[in-house]
Amino acid sequence: MSSRYPLRAVVDASVGIKLVLKEELSVLVDDYFSQVVGNMSNSCFVPDLFFIECANILWKKLRQEKVTKEDIKVGAGLLRGLNLTTTPTIQLMEYAIEIGHIWNITAYDASYVALSDQLNAPLLTADNRLAVALKDSSFQILTLDSFQQ
Repeated sequence: MSSRYPLRAVVDASVGIKLVLKEELSVLVDDYFSQVVGNMSNSCFVPDLFFIECANILWKKLRQEKVTKEDIKVGAGLLRGLNLTTTPTIQLMEYAIEIGHIWNITAYDASYVALSDQLNAPLLTADNRLAVALKDSSFQILTLDSFQQ
């Protein structure tokens, strides 16, 4: 099967949450996960903080009354059911600190970048500020909006 998306990639919470919250570019994320994650020859990677970052976004939306507790239950189940290869952040911590310090990004964001670099797989993000911060780096950063047609 031919795909316009990378067959191996690290995805961050800004991408994953779009499966649960219907936002701008959610259609691209639905398409990405249906093409890439379901295919056994493809791999999608995340640091373990991906899930708690998504949970925090859902918590904020609940506090703002933009989602219900039932929405969160369904969304959490959807995220849990994804076939994602998870790496413990303890394995990324030192490199993430180094990346964060050099490129002036959070350790959270840097953990995705560190994993991406270690796996030699692009980081897929919807966070354009992160992409701009790393534009002069050698890291492989792909933004969701680059897949719009």
